[in-house]
Amino acid sequence: MKLIIQIPCYNEEETLPQTLRDLPREIPGIQVIEFLVIDDGSSDRTAEVARSLGVHRVLTLKGHKGLAKAYWAGLEEALRRGADIIVNTDGDNQYRGADLSRLVQPILEGKADLIVGDRGVGKLASFPFYKRRLQQLGSWVVGQAAGLVVPDATSGFRALSREAALRTLVLSDYSYTLETMIQAGARKITVGTVAVGVNPPTRKSRLMRSLKHYLGHSTATIIRAYTTYRPLRVFTISGALLTAGGGLLALRYLYLFLTGQGSGHVQSVILAAVFLIVGFQVLLIGLLADLIGSNRKILEEVVYRLRKIDLEKKDGERPGPD
Repeated sequence: MKLIIQIPCYNEEETLPQTLRDLPREIPGIQVIEFLVIDDGSSDRTAEVARSLGVHRVLTLKGHKGLAKAYWAGLEEALRRGADIIVNTDGDNQYRGADLSRLVQPILEGKADLIVGDRGVGKLASFPFYKRRLQQLGSWVVGQAAGLVVPDATSGFRALSREAALRTLVLSDYSYTLETMIQAGARKITVGTVAVGVNPPTRKSRLMRSLKHYLGHSTATIIRAYTTYRPLRVFTISGALLTAGGGLLALRYLYLFLTGQGSGHVQSVILAAVFLIVGFQVLLIGLLADLIGSNRKILEEVVYRLRKIDLEKKDGERPGPD
């Protein structure tokens, strides 16, 4: 059983040494543990520091791609290196490394394919009050969208089985945490949570530059991901609301007309017609989006099988032990 711990980094030369020191070198049930650092176009000595600390692989990206792309690149590299389990943690030493063994235990026991570390965001003293409430609200919204119970959906401390990693696709440029939760729910991946501890913050969050910035990007990510995997539901609800609005306006005009008050309310008829037409068009778009979604599922299955075949071929080409 091979575990690869991946650490996406962007200018983490000061915090990376402590992050690596805290990570376990031995875990019951795991025969091989490797460390993979993804250098996301750092302008400091992150890559050099990682190599000096004996990291097994440093993957350097050309230019700063962002956390989501760095996470995705790490998954791909970990799979190529034959990982059976992949753990993702942050380079700023936010998560307590001692909890990693508990994070992978449910996967070793075959109870889940994706485990998310629950920081207990509602009680974190290092988070201001508004951030704690936003994190709780965001996790609830993502849970509703994904059909999962995930108390800390934004946690980057997570473990994936090889199967879950093979089925994971990251399309967002902002953050992978919310998108992959909705994706996991849509693909019926077994998800669990484990309580984990956190270390004192070493720097400000780069994802939450401001309240406006965080809300805007997170909301867009959730809506985009949910629409991608639940298109019929999204467009049916939207179309039904527009059609209902048009129907109410039409009924209002009909009532006024029958009671002799229809004169001067032609605008209600026009507005009702607009709502009804647009609502009907949105419903049609929903049907088309659902058909496209069916094709997307087929394509995702094809991509999954191609990735699996490619990795199995590469595993077969690796030289055996001496």
